[in-house]
Amino acid sequence: MWSWVAHRVTGVLIFFFLLVHVLDTALVRVSPEAYNAVIGTYQTPIMGLGEAGLVAAIVFHAFNGIRIILVDFWAKGPRYQRTMLWIVVGLFVVTMAGFLPRHLMNVFGGGH
Repeated sequence: MWSWVAHRVTGVLIFFFLLVHVLDTALVRVSPEAYNAVIGTYQTPIMGLGEAGLVAAIVFHAFNGIRIILVDFWAKGPRYQRTMLWIVVGLFVVTMAGFLPRHLMNVFGGGH
């Protein structure tokens, strides 16, 4: 149940990120100065933490999406859905453990 909710929530968050990304990138055609101002606001520690959250949402959504495909289209998928959920959680933790330290060093100034 919670993986179902998390999959929907991460999908919606990724959609809204893509919407904002398209809009702020399109701003460069309207006003390069406004585009630079908007991009400048993104270079803050709060946005860096938001980027980490975005990566977490994408990683979970991708791995869980593969699990959902396997449950739906693999004959043994429903039998192993709980095991596959734990594999998704493990892959998520390993992926984020590899990403977060370097990303946070860059966000908070230690990666230069």
